[in-house]
Amino acid sequence: MTTAATTPPTSTQSAAGLHAEVALRLGTLDLEVALDAAPGEVVAVLGPNGAGKTTLLRALAGLLAIERGRVTLDGRVIEDAATGVRTAPQERGVGVVFQQHLLFPNLTALENVAFGLRARGVPRHEARDRARDWLVRVGLDAHAAARPGALSGGQAQRVALARALATDPGLLLLDEPLSALDVDTRRTVRQELRRHLDAFTGPVLLITHEPLEAITLADRLVILEHGRVVQDDPPEVVARRPRSTWAARLVGLNHYQAHAEGHTLTLASGATLTAADGVASAGEVLVAIHPRAVALHRRQPDGSPRNTWQATVDALDIHDDQVRVHLDGPVPIVAQITAAALAELAITEGDELWVAVKATEIEHWPA
Repeated sequence: MTTAATTPPTSTQSAAGLHAEVALRLGTLDLEVALDAAPGEVVAVLGPNGAGKTTLLRALAGLLAIERGRVTLDGRVIEDAATGVRTAPQERGVGVVFQQHLLFPNLTALENVAFGLRARGVPRHEARDRARDWLVRVGLDAHAAARPGALSGGQAQRVALARALATDPGLLLLDEPLSALDVDTRRTVRQELRRHLDAFTGPVLLITHEPLEAITLADRLVILEHGRVVQDDPPEVVARRPRSTWAARLVGLNHYQAHAEGHTLTLASGATLTAADGVASAGEVLVAIHPRAVALHRRQPDGSPRNTWQATVDALDIHDDQVRVHLDGPVPIVAQITAAALAELAITEGDELWVAVKATEIEHWPA
């Protein structure tokens, strides 16, 4: 396998916590990521399929070798491609919870939790005592003798979490820990997971594709696309100012790239929008419009909106009493309306409507 000559990105924070510079190629994926996580911080890594999320986690866990870069945990170098240092997975001090909990089917819940401790040389009696204590913490002490096949999905995932935490890891990696659970179980386990993460003193890296999990569990969101970090911000910043179309869809915003000159925003298609806040000097900007700010009309509207255009209803997504109307036109856009408004306007796919967006509802910032 050939190695590119470029220098991997670098981390600049203090020695405590995780500091990772990971560069490797796997099939068509070219991964090059710099990532820091402070002690007690939960960092959610999100991105589309194939972005490199799980590959990054496997590299940090020591299951994949990096080609360039360096990984340190609390000041200890656990991998350095330049010097050949590569600590074995079981010696890294890293706990991992996988999407499919991967419990040993022939071992009891107690034995599964004790397994990691025994692998690290902890005496059998002590390992069992510590494992039993963790089963109490996750509310499964009554199931200590049960094998994985007798546990529900939520119970099995709690056993997997207890197994990862029982070894007192310096870093906790969670790979889609709730995705295999049904909706009701996921809600319960998410609440329990939040409680355990609050008590964990090391950094946590959470791989997920669910915005609700990321926003409720994480202190920071890292958006990964095509093997690169495109945004690294707190959830509230990503929700307000996403830096990519994928991130905008994640948080439910309409998102565009435009050239700004004064109050006029010119999209790549040539269509223009007028924003209330102008720019002092012309330049490239990112633009966001919340679907709730998009008004729909059967006839061309009068009054205050400075942005109006005709569009065709491309699709309707109905969720409870809210409807997302996908519209194709000079400015492709999604509007969010109530089910009552949908019925009042009698909207169906293929209809021609007028779209109106007030200038004050258009937010933009430098690209």
